[in-house]
Amino acid sequence: MKALVLSGGSGTRLRPFSHSMPKQLMPIANKPVLEYVLENIRATGVHDIGIVTGDRGDQIAAALQDGSRLGVRLTYLPQDAPRGLAHAVITARAFLAEDDFVMYLGDNMLPAGITDAAAGFRAARTAAQVLVHKVSDPRAFGVAETAPDGRVLRLVEKPREPRSDLALIGVYFFTPAVHDAIAAIRPSARGELEITDAIQELVTRGAPVRAVEYDGYWKDTGEVADVLDCNRAVLDGLRAARHPTASVDAASELTGPVDLGPGVRLVRSRVQGPAVIGAGTVLEDSQVAPYTSIGGGCALRRTYLGNSIVLDGATVTGMRGIEGSVIGRGATVSAADHGDRHHRLVIGDHAGVEVAA
Repeated sequence: MKALVLSGGSGTRLRPFSHSMPKQLMPIANKPVLEYVLENIRATGVHDIGIVTGDRGDQIAAALQDGSRLGVRLTYLPQDAPRGLAHAVITARAFLAEDDFVMYLGDNMLPAGITDAAAGFRAARTAAQVLVHKVSDPRAFGVAETAPDGRVLRLVEKPREPRSDLALIGVYFFTPAVHDAIAAIRPSARGELEITDAIQELVTRGAPVRAVEYDGYWKDTGEVADVLDCNRAVLDGLRAARHPTASVDAASELTGPVDLGPGVRLVRSRVQGPAVIGAGTVLEDSQVAPYTSIGGGCALRRTYLGNSIVLDGATVTGMRGIEGSVIGRGATVSAADHGDRHHRLVIGDHAGVEVAA
């Protein structure tokens, strides 16, 4: 069995960050979303993974290299344009050969993993198996209508009037039968080859297709609010750790689970976990509240920061109340002293912002 991870797409909903980085490399608790995806796949016993990339493929390859650091083998499969999920399968046809495979959208977070679903697919080996999750508004998703035993009766992509609340969540298991089904479909109204149409083709042909309801945490990290939500979910499972080279002076305090990376320095600062602080970051006269991830090489001085994500190399000075914010790589945030208020910031990479404190 192989795996196919889809990591193309422009990530327009995650701008300004996706202007300069693939959305799949957005860090959650200081680790790119794609690494969580690859770890979940590896846990199923699958190690041969193809990654379909778009115009940011060089950045993805630079981050993941050959996959050996994560215990997998990676093959990069450039896609000329985002032409639909089924087109990504066509792009990967030579890599997939005649093997069964799991297809996983590279911006989806499922912290509980997919090992049970993979075991179920291997045991039943239906033509296709889809993971579904109940959602309040299915109109933005592919929607599955199922029989009581989990058989898929019908699939519809982004229906105006959904007949089910079971949304496809971006993890699919296939036998090679899907290739013939893809060859039989045509582009949708939006000009893409939809994987839902290919799975529906299997259903129409009478091939067994099964839906498995995923009841764990799931989030598509397509928007800033989703990224922050994922960060909180992952940090909920954090365990305290301190690298031997991390330094915490006598005037500083750690409470709750806090992970301090190599070379971190805390000077007259307080960190309330769950929180993670990356290598080489310095905190001086600052307070970090729960559910905060700070990347490597950052500097916080005279700052209060909570429920936020700070990417590598950012500097924050004199900010007394930052909540629910994402600060991009190399960004600089500073304040003049004009009072006391909270700020919500979404700041792109290498930006410089000055606001009233």
